[in-house]
Amino acid sequence: MGAVTDAVIFDLDGVIVDSEPVWEEVRRAYVAAHGGTWRPDTQRRLMGMSTGEWSRHLSDDLGVDRTAEQVAAEVVEEMTRRYAERVPLIDGADDVARRLAGRWPLGLASSSPTRLIAAALAATGLTDTFGATLSTEETAHGKPAPDVYLAVAARLGVEPARCVAVEDSSNGVRSAAAAGMRVVAVPHGAYPLDPDAERLAAVVLPSIGALTPEVVAG
Repeated sequence: MGAVTDAVIFDLDGVIVDSEPVWEEVRRAYVAAHGGTWRPDTQRRLMGMSTGEWSRHLSDDLGVDRTAEQVAAEVVEEMTRRYAERVPLIDGADDVARRLAGRWPLGLASSSPTRLIAAALAATGLTDTFGATLSTEETAHGKPAPDVYLAVAARLGVEPARCVAVEDSSNGVRSAAAAGMRVVAVPHGAYPLDPDAERLAAVVLPSIGALTPEVVAG
């Protein structure tokens, strides 16, 4: 690539915390409890959506008999309760983040709501590791749009082209690539990357433990 790396921006769900299965379990049960219909592709579609986007999808498209606002509040409440019991940290992700933070400023660009980001970082001891954190709740569009990555780069004071993004989902990879970043993908075993997203990634790693400073530096 030849580009200089000035910052590293992480996704949270699926990269630092193994929360996608928890999100799927909570939202799937919620849809069933409120008269909706979960479809085979629902989880893949929801990955990367902002709170406003997925709550509308459950309310409008999956037939849940609650308003989007009620869906968001009730699902996030249940996720917060789960996190209070146990935040599912991905093995070694906290160490990787701290190691990279010794060399580069770190940002966090997450589709999780702000209160869940705060809960996850506090529980994993990573709050001070990130110089800028942002939820897509605060941007116009969720992933795959580039909004959240562009905003975090701006907060860090770094050009997007000089950022490396660490992502697990297809929509996340698309988002960071659309922002002009070099993307390191660490796909979740249960949710493999779509072929187009895999082509957008500069590197695909088997696990977060393989994310060394050498990989980041390219």
